[in-house]
Amino acid sequence: MTLAYFIINGLQAGSIYALVALGYSMVYGIVKLINFAHGDIIMVGAYCTWYLMSRHSAPAWLAVVCAVVFCALLGMTIERVAYRPLRKTGRLSLLVTAIGVSFLLQNVVQLMFTADPRMFGNFFTGAVVIGDRQFSTATVATIAVSLVIMAALTLLVRRTKIGKAMRAVSEDFDAAQLMGINVNNTISFTFALGSGLAAVGAIFYCCSYSQIQPTMGGMLGLKAFVAAVLGGIGSLPGAMIGGIFIGIAESFTKGFISSKLTDAVVFGILIVVLLIKPSGIFGVRAGEKV
Repeated sequence: MTLAYFIINGLQAGSIYALVALGYSMVYGIVKLINFAHGDIIMVGAYCTWYLMSRHSAPAWLAVVCAVVFCALLGMTIERVAYRPLRKTGRLSLLVTAIGVSFLLQNVVQLMFTADPRMFGNFFTGAVVIGDRQFSTATVATIAVSLVIMAALTLLVRRTKIGKAMRAVSEDFDAAQLMGINVNNTISFTFALGSGLAAVGAIFYCCSYSQIQPTMGGMLGLKAFVAAVLGGIGSLPGAMIGGIFIGIAESFTKGFISSKLTDAVVFGILIVVLLIKPSGIFGVRAGEKV
């Protein structure tokens, strides 16, 4: 196996982590909340796609669109019902609530579909030849679509009216309200966008690993969180770079060390980052008002 092979596989996994990490970073950047239920929204998106395809014979594209829309609406509902009433009570209350929502989603899905793993079919068949190596269509599609989504998200945040509102709320919540920005709508849109991206990441993840279960979002969400912290949580470019870095680190660990140590390496990276540069690669250390 060549070095390029491990890099391409790492980019595939890293693209998925980046899509999920973007959700963490956007939500944290605006409401300073580590949304630990985000990983379980990934799981809901996977089950939604599987349910429509296996139980109702829906075409793949329709199942994917429905899953993204459903997860976006779910993210908005969670923000409205669980987080908004506690927005002014402190970060600890929000954090505990997020953990509670995570367990709620896991148990509801387990109640509906049982804890048995379900097989998830691969949308992408065939292979793509790059140089002298052959890669699955799923690998190439994951990287390509993720890059397009990341570019589109960057343009949305920097060039559109809602993107400017998101940046304003992130910069100064109270000042944004005084300037006439509808903060509640902006936050709801951010949750919807992040949850929709989580659904996209879930679909690519399932196409690569072909199995879903109610607890699948736990480890995937944690690794995406590591990616967000590595890049600088709250920074969208940081989430992208952090996800790709984690994916390549995983791939190299599997190829050159041992697949049993993959998770240890990922969380070891988190510890090193927190010790050396707690704000992450693109993060900025914020001063506290006294």
